[in-house]
Amino acid sequence: MKKHILPIFAALTGLLLSGCAQNQTATQSLDDVFASRRSIRAYEAGKTISEAEIRELLTATQNAPSWANQQPSKYYVAIGHEKREAVLELIGGNKERVINAPVLVVSTFETGKSGFFRGQPVDATGDLWGAYDNGLSNAYFILKARAMGFDTLIMGMRNADALRTLFEIPENETILAVIALGYRAQEPKTPAHRPLDEVVKFYF
Repeated sequence: MKKHILPIFAALTGLLLSGCAQNQTATQSLDDVFASRRSIRAYEAGKTISEAEIRELLTATQNAPSWANQQPSKYYVAIGHEKREAVLELIGGNKERVINAPVLVVSTFETGKSGFFRGQPVDATGDLWGAYDNGLSNAYFILKARAMGFDTLIMGMRNADALRTLFEIPENETILAVIALGYRAQEPKTPAHRPLDEVVKFYF
């Protein structure tokens, strides 16, 4: 009987250890996410991302800080074929770079909220605080996407007027970026970064 039990026990142990190893591989530290996230300009064709996965990703963006918790950021998700194809025609030279990305997301922010008190801007920055908050939200978006195994490209080339019409975006929202979401087709090079002392000054 022992002869039969030992091989079974060994097989089960192997499966358990294998499962633990897979979980360790799947779990990334924040530094791992920072190190592996890149602006991806070539995506694998034929892959999809589910609505549930996108909802999980966008839920994470709601943790981003914003002025007085105004939460001005909004997202318009082109996941269906027709809307996605329409957005591709409105992003200029980036079209060919993201043509295989299964999801395209338009990022906006509500004006007159961040940086305002009782309808008046609190300083000369004005609605730039809204853009700042939207940038923070987008940062959460791209980092959560990478943690989930996805890749992104934030694109500034876009026909804002046409996008507004396509998604019926209200006039009180400023359209900032279109974000491609998908899977990298190749490993990008790590870009060079400026020396830290060129961008940071310490005062003691």
